[in-house]
Amino acid sequence: MFASPAYAATGSAGVGSTLGLFGGILPFILIFVIFYMLLIRPQQKRMKQHQEMIAAVKKNDVAVTGGGMIGKVTKVDDSEVELEVAQGVRVRVVKGTLSEVRPHGTRPAND
Repeated sequence: MFASPAYAATGSAGVGSTLGLFGGILPFILIFVIFYMLLIRPQQKRMKQHQEMIAAVKKNDVAVTGGGMIGKVTKVDDSEVELEVAQGVRVRVVKGTLSEVRPHGTRPAND
């Protein structure tokens, strides 16, 4: 009574379905490319720089840990670094927790 009759579609289904499939996937591809360029690539770049910085740490450098502790590097092992945070006070920290390494000879701006 209220239902309208359904008719079969006519025309070429091959061209429209291919364009429809490509048009449906294209936004997802563009979103992934934008996501990669804005988030994934810069993060990988930062991670690579951090690993290079940790690999290059050496004795007499000034290092800053993730917790904000600043100290002079007195000993470097494969996975740990020994920092002298005060005269005679030495702390061992994991290399991965270093957030910044300042080369020997750099001085703070206020000195």
